[in-house]
Amino acid sequence: MAQAKTNINVNINFRVNLELNESEARALEAMIGYGFDPFKRVFYEKLGKSYMEKHEQGLKSLFDSIQDQVNPGLSEIDTLKKEMVKLDFSKFNK
Repeated sequence: MAQAKTNINVNINFRVNLELNESEARALEAMIGYGFDPFKRVFYEKLGKSYMEKHEQGLKSLFDSIQDQVNPGLSEIDTLKKEMVKLDFSKFNK
């Protein structure tokens, strides 16, 4: 008699949502501006590996997320600011 084979896979994902103001987003963008490897190298040289080494994969993922999500958001802010300069608000200042 044939045996039935069952595979059970369970995935649990946790997410933390973080809301940043523009100043904080620009600071974060500046922090990752040098890239992951140079940041990691200087971090390890100046502060040591003992704490961050175990979080290296998460740090790399954080850099990727910032590039994928924060940078486009800041580009949109820049575009909107340029468009706002073109608007005539004088009619509202009566």
